Amino acid sequence: MAEVVEIPVELTQFRLPQAVQERLQLLLDRQDEGQELSQAERQEAEGLVELAEFLSLLRLRSHHVTKQA
Repeated sequence: MAEVVEIPVELTQFRLPQAVQERLQLLLDRQDEGQELSQAERQEAEGLVELAEFLSLLRLRSHHVTKQA
């Protein structure tokens, strides 16, 4: 039997702050332009992408659960 985990509504509405989103976009743009990122910048970009994907997944799952209810 699947376990149901309740997610606070506030968390499902959380977005990356604008400055953080801009930093991520800057790093991704530099990478797309062929500029080599430092190891720290790569780790920063990877972490921010993972966080953004996690938040998107939370929103999608909460939306799916809400539609089923």
